[in-house]
Amino acid sequence: MNVRAGNAAKGAVNQLMTLRNWAIGYYIVEYEQGGRDRAEYGSNLMENLEKSINDKGMNVTLFKACRQFYQTYPQIRSTVSNEFGVLVDSQKSSTV
Repeated sequence: MNVRAGNAAKGAVNQLMTLRNWAIGYYIVEYEQGGRDRAEYGSNLMENLEKSINDKGMNVTLFKACRQFYQTYPQIRSTVSNEFGVLVDSQKSSTV
């Protein structure tokens, strides 16, 4: 029983981290880069994001990996929409 619960928890964390990383990549490409493949030369986009977020683990290396992940798997959008919809629905029901 504990092994199954542990495996389920690991799976849930893995899924959420995947969705988080895709969402970070989406934000970088679509909002910060205006949908372009790369940031403007000399803009120091990733470095500026790291400074503005200032959170442990959020760094240039992660941002570059997330951007690449989003660009490689743009079709995850439907999964992200479904997952965030479920999270929003569950938050609404828990507050009522």
